[in-house]
Amino acid sequence: MEREHFLKITRLIDEVEKVVLGKREVVQLTIAAMLASGHVLFEDVPGVGKTVMVKAIAKAVHGDFSRIQFTPDLLPSDILGVSIFDNRTTQFEFRQGPIFTTILLADEINRTSPRTQAALLEAMSEWAVTIDGATYPLSENFFVMATQNPIDYEGTYPLPEAQLDRFLFKLTIGYPAAADELQLMQSRPKTTEVIDQVINTAELAYLKQQVDEVYLDEVVASYALSLVQKSREHKQVELGISPRGSMAFIRGAKAYALTEGRTFVTPRDLQIILPAVFSHRLLLKSLRTNQTDVTDILNEIIADVPVPVRR
Repeated sequence: MEREHFLKITRLIDEVEKVVLGKREVVQLTIAAMLASGHVLFEDVPGVGKTVMVKAIAKAVHGDFSRIQFTPDLLPSDILGVSIFDNRTTQFEFRQGPIFTTILLADEINRTSPRTQAALLEAMSEWAVTIDGATYPLSENFFVMATQNPIDYEGTYPLPEAQLDRFLFKLTIGYPAAADELQLMQSRPKTTEVIDQVINTAELAYLKQQVDEVYLDEVVASYALSLVQKSREHKQVELGISPRGSMAFIRGAKAYALTEGRTFVTPRDLQIILPAVFSHRLLLKSLRTNQTDVTDILNEIIADVPVPVRR
């Protein structure tokens, strides 16, 4: 992989950071998920920059952008599209829904019915939509950022564990640091007009292919497996990371390595992405466990597994 492509990934992160101040690590993980052909679930309070970030990514990669505001009355056809009978041709014509885009913002996904959630998540998994027996492929660069509010659960439909697994990463932007928020307060609100196109969709597809070429040493792979197995053995965990989750762990680490300008995975890459990969895939024994407890569990998993020594 040529160095110019590494530089473009770095510049892509830099561009998005223009409108999401002080959140480089979150931006980098989001870009890594996109390169890994994964999707991201943001569990965050409103107003911390999720929408502007996804719009910035879409503009920087010259991709189409759609936003769906999920509500209790939203139907699967409102997302996927619908077949309409054309009197002129006496045939049914498929009208594409907003899911036919490059980058999709699924706002407050837990506010819609399980049936509508399942329609979106199935399309995310299959990279295609099937209507009336006909299959319509989605963009090869299709990327979903979904959000849910961690505070207000009234009238919501929590995603089952099996559907949460469709998201590669679960992330939180959180409030900005005091210095960054002060800068935001003193300056004009930044829009995506300040974002320049860094790569095109063809280059994005190429970068995603390069994730498969990132080298994973057997020692590092064994370390990843030990972390996965430790999640299954933890005393507070009912069900640990599944084999599908372990494969997502590796693919996410390879993509993250690319964002760091490397063509090989290190133990540090695994440690950095572990919270994003594990947090929504663990089924805990106690229903009263909060986010602080989950963070402690993840830190314990990392601390309990010896880091391999370089040979």
